Amino acid sequence: MAIKDLIEHSPKRRAFLKTFAIGTAAALIPIAPPSSRPTSQLQALPPDKIRRNDMVYRRLGRTGLYISEISLGGSPLPDERLLFQLVERGINYIDTSDSYENGNCERKVGRLFKAVGRDKIHIHARFHLEGPWTEASLIASVERSLRRLGTDQVEILGIHGVEKPEHLTDERILGAFEKLKGKYRFRGLTCHVNQHTVIPKAVESGLYDMVQIGYNVFDIQETEKEVKTYIDYLGESGIRKLINLARSRDVGVTAMKVLKIGGRRQDLTAYKKGGPSLYPAMLKWALENEKLSAVVTEILNEEEMKEDLGAVGLPLAPAERRMLHAHVAANAGSYCHSCGLCQAACPEKIRTADISRCLAYAEGYGKRARAQAEFATLLPAIAACEDCGACERACPYGLLVRDRTRRAEGMLA
Repeated sequence: MAIKDLIEHSPKRRAFLKTFAIGTAAALIPIAPPSSRPTSQLQALPPDKIRRNDMVYRRLGRTGLYISEISLGGSPLPDERLLFQLVERGINYIDTSDSYENGNCERKVGRLFKAVGRDKIHIHARFHLEGPWTEASLIASVERSLRRLGTDQVEILGIHGVEKPEHLTDERILGAFEKLKGKYRFRGLTCHVNQHTVIPKAVESGLYDMVQIGYNVFDIQETEKEVKTYIDYLGESGIRKLINLARSRDVGVTAMKVLKIGGRRQDLTAYKKGGPSLYPAMLKWALENEKLSAVVTEILNEEEMKEDLGAVGLPLAPAERRMLHAHVAANAGSYCHSCGLCQAACPEKIRTADISRCLAYAEGYGKRARAQAEFATLLPAIAACEDCGACERACPYGLLVRDRTRRAEGMLA
């Protein structure tokens, strides 16, 4: 059944279409939370947040957009039936890229626009800096994305996976943004590696309205310090300082990789029995940071939808916090933070952080085909490795980088 048919047959259709229009700050009037929430949790929300039915929306910095605090990643998107249900449950922000699902992510969103209305969904569309890119190739990429999306304008146009601060002010990129004016409202970017150099440059340049960074319970250590005990893992964060910097200039911040834990989704037994469950605890932990506008995550089936949306607007319980402490203590030794210091130290310029990311795709996310495709582009350089250990000496978390590289080669080559 197509999304249009789902809407026509949905018992919530009238209420959904009447109340879901969340496009501007003027339309966002806080209303009372549903009575199903415990009384202790029905507290007045701060001005940067509003509640509408069972969803909480946060202001995305100076864009003025209010986006659902649980938002949807597009690599991949769920089937169209579940996608409609997620929108009906209040998700109004979708993260897309021209490379996701070979463009099918954007096509699916385009069909969603036709079904629910263009004004119900905010889009962060992105272009890649791949191959011998030019100003013209970037513009052409965005034009193709707009055609697949079936729209003439996106809310946010961003650069995907910025690794070099100098790219943020590159004349080719700025020229493309200038010539594409009118086809986007705000500028953004995502950053997977070298966040500590890229994000400050993005904020200080004044050219970007929002940034998307990796942020989770493993990324809260200071990368400049040696980590000695597991208690340090839940301390003040280097990543948190980047978020603070961005919001000090009213640059919106969204978080990705919040559920990056090096493993598949667990079953819902604990969650259904009312006990602590790892995934909603990780979401609640991230959303404790009031300067974060949303977590962007993949939701691919109804169990994941129930678990993730069940975390909306709720505090982290003491039992959940203890569980996170224990989880980080047990797994931090094998977790790559993608800080990029290892590959910066490599005399052969081997992209060790990207190799670790491929390993995570294969082992943690079940995306083996994607991992193999990306690893194939990295494989030729591995032969130049002299086993000098510079990568491991540079890693502030003590990871066995060479071992991870060999494991990835054995699994993905």
